[in-house]
Formats: sequence, structure tokens, C-alpha cells
Amino acid sequence: MDEQLNPSGLSRRGFLKASAGAAASAAAGASMMPGTGRAERVFKQSRLQVWSCGGLAEAFIPANKRFSEMSGVDIAYTGAFAAALGKSLLGSATTEVFGGRVLDLAKKLRKAGKMRYFKPLCFTSYVLVTPRGNPGGIQGIHDLGRHGVRVILAPQASPPGGKAVSGLLKKAGVLEKAMANAVVKGSCVQRTMEQLISGDGDVSVVEKRVTKLPAFKDMAEVIPIPEKYFPPPPLTFTIGVLDAAADTDLADHYVDFICSAEGQAFFETAGFIPALSDKGQEMTERLGVKDV
Repeated sequence: MDEQLNPSGLSRRGFLKASAGAAASAAAGASMMPGTGRAERVFKQSRLQVWSCGGLAEAFIPANKRFSEMSGVDIAYTGAFAAALGKSLLGSATTEVFGGRVLDLAKKLRKAGKMRYFKPLCFTSYVLVTPRGNPGGIQGIHDLGRHGVRVILAPQASPPGGKAVSGLLKKAGVLEKAMANAVVKGSCVQRTMEQLISGDGDVSVVEKRVTKLPAFKDMAEVIPIPEKYFPPPPLTFTIGVLDAAADTDLADHYVDFICSAEGQAFFETAGFIPALSDKGQEMTERLGVKDV
């Protein structure tokens, strides 16, 4: 039987094989505590501070739990607006590991001497969503400009959901008509998603990850958008160890786990394209996601 591929291009069998390899590698460098399944590896501290942009929380929370189960290390996690966290880190704020959106932010932290290194973490993508049954008969992005189609947008939302979507619609040549058809012009992507599911409109544009949130999972029809319309800046997420990390061995170990097959699977489940996947590796090269 042919091996099934997930949308990100990394097969489930591939994930499992890679996970087994990662586990074997870890076992080679650390013995296991009897009866616990936990690597007997000693770090300087038993707590690691991790910040990320809020959009990654649905992946980081279960990934952190798994890491804690394996290592015995407590993860003090904060997920918030990436721009605010980035501004804080470029100022006087500190954390030990940071998972942020937008490649330029990681480069700025590196150049400012705040971050030791960064790696590609995952990528986002955008989709059309319609109420169940697709009552508006939406087939593609250009239908947002079709007469009579009720469009729901959040142009006043934070950049990934507002400005980026506007940029996408502009690249598709449908921004003006879509805005003219908009029956909702909100300031919160999740609120507009609720309105879409309730049938207040026929179609909206959101990040795929939004459709995987517990409140929205399987609650709407999802239609792909050609990648050529995606605005590049919001697509990239990186993870890096900050200069303030008290135990760099622990911070490195954590980043290695998040970038491993097991760690990346949490990001795939949350609707992201894992950097480890075939598609993720292609995007890493195309978008130039490399340390500076």
C-alpha cells in the first residue's frame, strides 16, 4: 500500500521512523532511570523559561508537557503577541528560549547579541473557510469578489490575521472587491471565525492553524489557497536560545527536542508546516531561514 503523506509533505511513517531514531540517539548519551522512562541526564537547573508568539501555544503546550515528562524539567511557558515579546527582548527583558514569528525578528535578536542562535521551527499557511456545506459555493480565492458573496474579514486584527490577509487578497487581485463584499470587518480573527461558523457570512481567510483550534476544529469547510498569493514575512517561525539562558546545555537539549520528529509532530497537529518536513525544508531554503 502506498505511504500516505500529510499536507506538509512528511509522511506519518517518516515521522515515526525519525522519532525512533531520535530516541535511539538520546539513549546512546543518557541512561534511563528504572521504572520512569526518563533520561537520567543532569542539568544545572530544573526549570527552563520559554517564550513564544501566542499563535504557537497550541503546539508548545503539549510539546512542553512531553519534554517535562522525559526530562523532569519544568517549562515556564509564556505565549503572547510576537511583536510585543520581540520589543521586550530587544530591550531589557530576558528569557531563555524564544519561538517567534517573522525571520527579521530572529535576525535582529542575533545582531543585538541577545540570541545565541536560531533554527527554523515551522511555517504557517492560509486557507479559505466557509460554513459547513459551503452554502456560498466557494471554490477559490477569486470568489471573494463575486457578486452576492458575503465576505467576513478581520482587517483590524494583528498583522498575521489582518495586514497579511489584506496583502494576500491584493496579490490575488481581489482586495477591493472582497472588501466591498465584506459584511464583517472585525478586529479579532477568532471572533470573525465564530461569526463565519454561525453563518453570518459565506467565506473568510484565516491561517490554517486557526481551523485546528479546539473551538473551531471540524466546524468549517477548508479550501486551500495557492501559495503564490501568500505574503512571505508572516510565514516563518524560528526557535532560538537566548544569551540569558542560565543552562545552555538544557536550552540546547530543549531546542533539539522541539526540532526533532517527535517535537515537530505537535506543530503539524496544530496546523503548521513542520520545518523537518519535505515542504518545510523547501520553504526553509526558499525563504532563506538561516542563522546569521
